[in-house]
Amino acid sequence: MDEWEKKNKIIVEDLYDKGWCVLDNYIPEEFRKELLKEQRELLMHGQFRLAGIGKGESFAIKPEIRSDKVLWMDESLLTPLQEVYWNKMEKLRTAINQRCYLGLKSFEAHFAMYPQGSFYLRHLDQFQSVSYRIVSVVLYLNETWDESDGGELRMYYTRPDGIEDFQDFLPLGGRVVVFLSGEVPHEVLPTNKERISITGWMKDRE
Repeated sequence: MDEWEKKNKIIVEDLYDKGWCVLDNYIPEEFRKELLKEQRELLMHGQFRLAGIGKGESFAIKPEIRSDKVLWMDESLLTPLQEVYWNKMEKLRTAINQRCYLGLKSFEAHFAMYPQGSFYLRHLDQFQSVSYRIVSVVLYLNETWDESDGGELRMYYTRPDGIEDFQDFLPLGGRVVVFLSGEVPHEVLPTNKERISITGWMKDRE
């Protein structure tokens, strides 16, 4: 079993056991730097747009709920770097299907940038208009991050005694967070500096 398969196995087992996983150093440092450089170049060329809430006709920009900017990746027009990442996600998707039997058929993703002061209130990634999102995958690309920088991902869960609790995770570069889209409420706390990631979803439809 190679290093990549070992990391995917950790993710899959955590996903099966508790519905979520946080794993550091998921991608090589050099690859993280390359993805970050590409993301910044795309941002510089103005290709990012304000993210919104909902899908299709119900889509709306609501900065009081979320204030990040996104750039969707087009599977038919991936850059070489994006293609490498896409292939890695395909391997993870296959591994999840083999262990968790979730019937995952495809993947979609976008670059996400939270400017200083931005946030995303508590939500689920799976809702009525995107019921096909089954597994969420967030990969952080940030260069450095300290607790004073804020921007934590807060994940809510139910303890064995039935009481809801939460855990906060810093968006450390190379860290990946994988969770069941319809079962793990989460939010992005206000960030004190630019926060960069690739956010994707594994879906049960093509």
